[in-house]
Amino acid sequence: MLFQIDLTGVSPRDVFHDFWTDHSAASEVRGFAEELVLGVYGDRRELDRWIIGASEHWRIERMAVVDRNVLRMAVHEMVHDPETPDAVIIDEAIEVAKKYGSEESGSFINGVLDAIRKRKERGELGPDPAERDG
Repeated sequence: MLFQIDLTGVSPRDVFHDFWTDHSAASEVRGFAEELVLGVYGDRRELDRWIIGASEHWRIERMAVVDRNVLRMAVHEMVHDPETPDAVIIDEAIEVAKKYGSEESGSFINGVLDAIRKRKERGELGPDPAERDG
């Protein structure tokens, strides 16, 4: 869904309608997927800044569409899902990148996400202070 939104510029709601017309899933899976897509879509500018800051000599628009959306999704989860360990998020992102990206996608994703994980551990990124205090 993120790939389609990125390529076509259509709204998430339009993508949800089309996607779920062609795919079936349990309601909790649908809810999780839509929440994740809406979160990534809403935070993408901030996510892109973190990704650019962790990827040397790469502009976000020059990254492969699969890679940048896998990165956005993983970083969103790293910041907003404290219950899932970062190592698990990174491993899953690498597997998705290997399956749907290029031959180099897995190592690229790993390098960028590891750099972001280190910045997160140092307290250099995370939810807005209002969210942390809330």
